[in-house]
Amino acid sequence: MSNTGRILPISCLILGLTCAGRVSPQQMTGDQKILHALNRLTFGPRGSDVDQIRRMGLQAWIDRQLHPQSIPENPALEAKLAPLDTLRMSSREMVHQYPPPELTKAMAEGRLPLPADPMRRAAVQKLIQRYQKKPGSAGDNSAGDADPEAAIASLPLNEEQKAILRNGSPEARLALIESVPAEQQWTLLDAMPNGARQRLYQNAPPELRRRIQILNGSFQVVSQDLTEGKLLRAAYSNRQLQEVLTDFWYNHFNVDLDKGADRFLVTSYERDVIRPHVLGKFEDLLIATAESPAMLFYLDNWQSTGPNARPRAKQKQKTGLNENYGRELMELHTLGVDGGYTQHDVTEVARCFTGWTIREPRRGGDFEFDPRRHDNGEKHVLGVKIPAGGGMEDGLRVLDILAHHPSTARFISRSLAIRFVSDNPPDTLVKRMADTFTATDGDLREVMRAMIEAPEFWDPANFRSKVKSPLEMTVSALRAVGADIDYAFAMNRVMTQLGQPLYRKLEPTGYSNRSTDWMNSASLLGRMNFADSLTQGRINGIKVDTSQFSGDPAQIERRILLTDPSRDAQDAIEAGLADQKNRGQAGPLAAGLTLASPDFQRR
Repeated sequence: MSNTGRILPISCLILGLTCAGRVSPQQMTGDQKILHALNRLTFGPRGSDVDQIRRMGLQAWIDRQLHPQSIPENPALEAKLAPLDTLRMSSREMVHQYPPPELTKAMAEGRLPLPADPMRRAAVQKLIQRYQKKPGSAGDNSAGDADPEAAIASLPLNEEQKAILRNGSPEARLALIESVPAEQQWTLLDAMPNGARQRLYQNAPPELRRRIQILNGSFQVVSQDLTEGKLLRAAYSNRQLQEVLTDFWYNHFNVDLDKGADRFLVTSYERDVIRPHVLGKFEDLLIATAESPAMLFYLDNWQSTGPNARPRAKQKQKTGLNENYGRELMELHTLGVDGGYTQHDVTEVARCFTGWTIREPRRGGDFEFDPRRHDNGEKHVLGVKIPAGGGMEDGLRVLDILAHHPSTARFISRSLAIRFVSDNPPDTLVKRMADTFTATDGDLREVMRAMIEAPEFWDPANFRSKVKSPLEMTVSALRAVGADIDYAFAMNRVMTQLGQPLYRKLEPTGYSNRSTDWMNSASLLGRMNFADSLTQGRINGIKVDTSQFSGDPAQIERRILLTDPSRDAQDAIEAGLADQKNRGQAGPLAAGLTLASPDFQRR
């Protein structure tokens, strides 16, 4: 086959497009149904998943995924999450244990106590020392000493040890640091330039990695834990549908991690607000997000006040009505843009939520209702009269109206169908799901069940038809090749390069569930580079047995795709292997191209 002739099948593998000559089956075989379920209801199949589902039965497996509490969690996941301590902290604890610069300043000046835990206290004390070297400012928690040579010269080490710290290999430096007591390790690490310190990260044990993270930026640990935890759960969790739905609903109720206090509020938001409700009642999820400090801060409702607001003494919050949450609540969270509301409804909903605020948001504060800031006048929302004097109940009444509105049933059903079935889901499917939503009072488990049991879900036209988002694609790859994630620091950069930095979608829309929105040349190139790096074992923190990508092209595809290879796929792999040989390049480029396919099961 000519080089030109090979371009089409390779492009098909990467983009997930329909290859020439492909004929959709009249109906899915048993194994195709298993693969379809694994592709849509999980972050991608692992090598053992198909056999496991064959033994269990597909329906039994689906039932278990719809009841995640019945599935024992993966011990490997729990072990990998254990060092990420911020994932288990309240927002207030995080602010205190991993303080941003302004709180480091307050601790240095004695206005806030130091952490009680010895390790964290030592870390904060080191940050305070940095602050005290910069009088008049809150300091920069991410900076090292201005003069590393002077810092090393002052250490209580012999000349040989100082020489190692200055110019030794990462291995020699690491051995020296590990040879001293824990409290002295902070001093040695702090004396090193940031670059040299970061080069120790790859081979350091978890406790030492934590110290390096803190010295590189204490308050950045929170966001690093959050992204690493998401990737680990997606790759390792046995409760795959719960994790996929957690990602879906976080996007539906999106909050940008980089907006001020949300850096410390998002962890609790996903853990305590989103994840527990993904298979519960929609109204409970809606109320939980409305009361979440993360959402209140992100859409500025914590500052929204009625016309006769009476701020507390010394209160510096802005006053005035803010319509951000009222608008997004109807347009993105419930009714949809064509759901039948007007600008008048936006204003009235915003009035109902005045006084829904946060106690000390920048210190990880909790939700509170402040009656002094509430507009207690009469309101009219979607034709419903809300009497004067209702207080916090006004907002709860709005949520009840929206949760039971027919437009909400349709909008939520369609959004789920776009994510799990097709970019253009059939109206018959959306109606069946919406009817279930209404009949069950918004029971999301039953809506999912109605979708999965519908013939449209199993339509052969939908088999291998969805282009995966960068998160789905990368995690699918990790699961498909049996990768071991030692740490996911490098994966954070990969996600950014692919256009989906986790928790950092600025707009309240969240990341798209539509395939077409992920098909562009920049994304294609990034996927190819990621796949090539992964299959050659060149991503720091990710261990892959690269020997699985050598040999018979048909076996390469079966190992990656868990299905019989197509002729097009074999041609693409053979072309890639031949290209590597001609260029003298080591590594399985063709396997990389196969892995770059947005939907790994596509043939």
